[in-house]
Amino acid sequence: RADAPDCDVRLPLVQADDATGAASLLELDPARIYAVDYLLAEGNDQLMSRWGHSMLRLVVCAPGRVPGPACRMDLSYHRVLSFRAFVGDVQISSWRGLTGSYPSRLFVLPLNQVVNEYTQLELRGLSSVPLRLDRAEIATLLERVAQVHWSYDGRYLFVSNNCAVETGKLLQEGVPRLASPGLNRITPRGLLTRLERQGLADRSVLDDRAAATRNGYYFASAQTHYQQLFDVARQELPLDTDAVAAWLQRPASERARWIEQGGLRATSALLLLEQAARHREELRARDRLKHTLGRPGESIDAARDTLLALLRDTGQLVSPAALVDDGGYGLPMAAERAEAAAAAARISARGIPAWTALQQQMRARLPPAQQRELDTIDASLARLGDRMRRLAQAETATGAAMR
Repeated sequence: RADAPDCDVRLPLVQADDATGAASLLELDPARIYAVDYLLAEGNDQLMSRWGHSMLRLVVCAPGRVPGPACRMDLSYHRVLSFRAFVGDVQISSWRGLTGSYPSRLFVLPLNQVVNEYTQLELRGLSSVPLRLDRAEIATLLERVAQVHWSYDGRYLFVSNNCAVETGKLLQEGVPRLASPGLNRITPRGLLTRLERQGLADRSVLDDRAAATRNGYYFASAQTHYQQLFDVARQELPLDTDAVAAWLQRPASERARWIEQGGLRATSALLLLEQAARHREELRARDRLKHTLGRPGESIDAARDTLLALLRDTGQLVSPAALVDDGGYGLPMAAERAEAAAAAARISARGIPAWTALQQQMRARLPPAQQRELDTIDASLARLGDRMRRLAQAETATGAAMR
C-alpha cells in the first residue's frame, strides 16, 4: 500500500537523459508535481505528423520548492509522457504503422529535449494546456502512468491506436471521473477539444500568444525566430531573397560566399542559421541512411547488425520490465529498482560511444554530394565562429580605446 509507513511512494520511471541515448532511473515523488498539462505538438506535412502529437507534461517542482505556480518556471525538471511507436528495425514503414506492426510504448522524456525536438528540428509549435485535476487525481494518474510505463506493450496504429487514443485511455484509466465514453478521440486536436468541452482543459492560457510564450504555455516553432535572424543579416547584406526557407534550401557553398562580408550582428545571425541548416542536413542524411541500411548487401551487413543491436538495447530502455532479470509484474520493488538502474547505466555506457561510432561510420556511406554538403557546412560554421571572435575582439578594443 502507498500509505504504509515503510512504503516508498516515489514512482520509478526510466527516463531519457538527453538525445545521445543515455537513460537513467528517475524516482519521482508525486508530491513534487504541481500540475499536469495536455501537451500538443502542431502538425506538419509529413504523413505520420500531419495531425499533431498528443503528450502529457508533468510540471515538476525543483527540489525544495513548495508546489505552486512558480514551479512552471522549473523547466529543467519537467517531464513529458509520450506514447510513440518503437521502431526496432532500420526503416520506418507507413504500412507497418497502419497495420500495427510497431509496439506502442510510453516514453518519459525531459521537457527541454521535447521542445528542442519539435520547435528546432521539426519546426512545429507546442501548446501546453493545463488540466483541471486535483491532488488526488494527479496521484492516481501518476500511479497508472508508472504501471503502463513498466508493463504496457501495445500495437501502434496511426489511425485507430495512435498517440491521442493512447493518451485518452491513460487519462480515463488514471482519473476515474474521466472514464466516460468518447475521451479517446482519434486525433490529438480532437482529444483536446473533448477535454475542453468537458471542462477539463483550460485553453484560455493560449489566447494571448505573447503571454503564453512568456509563461511557458506555448513554445513557438523556430521558423519565426529563423526569419527574424535572417532579417538581421539582410539589413547588412544583399542576400537576394527575403525568405529564410529559401536561404536554408540553397547549397552550402552559396551561403558560404557571405561569411566574410557581414558585421558582428549579421555574422552572429548567419552562424545560428548555419547551425539550423546543419540540423536539416543531418535529418536528410539520417533518412538516406535508413533507406541504405534497409537494403541487403554484404558491405553494410556489419553496420546493420550494429544498429540492430543498439535498437535492442534501446528497446529495453523503453520497455523497462526487460531491465529486470525475471521481468516481474506491476511496479518494481526496491531491489528490482536497483537492478533496473544498474542495467540502464550499463546500456547507456556502451550505447553512447557505439551510436557515435556508427554515425561516423555511416557518414562515409552517404552519397559524395551529401558528404560534401555536410563538410562545407562544418567548414562554414568554423569560419563563422572565427569571424565572430575577431569582430568581437575588435569591437572590445575599439570601445576600450574610446573610454
